[in-house]
Amino acid sequence: MGEAGRMAVTIGFLHTSPVHIATFDSLVANAPGAVSATHIVDEEQLAMARSTGPAHPLVVEGVTAALRRLAGDGVDVIVCTCSTIGAAAETVTGIGVPVLRVDRPMAVAAVASGNRIAVVAALESTLGPTADLLHDESVRVGRAPTITLMPCLAAWDRWEAGDVDGYDRTIAEHVDALDESFDVVVLAQASMLGALTFIDERPGRVVLSSPSSAVQAALAIVG
Repeated sequence: MGEAGRMAVTIGFLHTSPVHIATFDSLVANAPGAVSATHIVDEEQLAMARSTGPAHPLVVEGVTAALRRLAGDGVDVIVCTCSTIGAAAETVTGIGVPVLRVDRPMAVAAVASGNRIAVVAALESTLGPTADLLHDESVRVGRAPTITLMPCLAAWDRWEAGDVDGYDRTIAEHVDALDESFDVVVLAQASMLGALTFIDERPGRVVLSSPSSAVQAALAIVG
C-alpha cells in the first residue's frame, strides 16, 4: 500500500531514557500518513546490561517483558531505541509484533556507504553490540569494510549531568578530529542525533545517526 493509502499505524518505542520520547514523537509527527507513537521507558535494562552484559538472561527477560507490554498496547511494530539492548530485543519472538533495533537500518546504510567505518559511542557498552551488528550486515551482503571503534566516553558525563548541548558538542568535536581516511562515521546511540547539527560537513565522508532511518524502516515493515 502506498503512502497516501496507508492505514493508521502505531509504532511502539522501548527506551532506556525518557529523553528519547520527544525525539521520536517529532519524527512520528512528521512521518507521512496517520502515524502515532506509544512509549515505554525502562531505564533498569540499560543499567543491568552495563553491569552484566547485554546478552545476560536477566536482560533478555526484562527486555522481553517490556516488549510484551508494548505489544499488548496494540502497536503495529516496535522499535527498541537503545543500541546496547537492541540485539536482545531482536531475539524476542512470539509477541505477535515485529521488533526492530534502532541501529539496524543505520548499519545497513553504513556498510553500503564506505570501506572504512568509525563507530563513535559515548557509552562503552554500546561499542561491542554496534560492531557486531556492522560485522553481521557486512557478511550478509558480502562486504568487508574496516570497522574501527572510536569511543567518546567523556561525553557521557555531560549526558548524565543533563547537559545535552555539551554532550552534542563534545561528540561533534570528537567526530571532526577523526582521521580523514574514515569515509563513514556511525553515531552509535540514538541520543547522538543532536550532534549532527555541530559536525562539520566533509567531502567524501558520511555521518549516520539512527532515529530517522529507524522510523522509516519501521513504517516500511508494516507498509
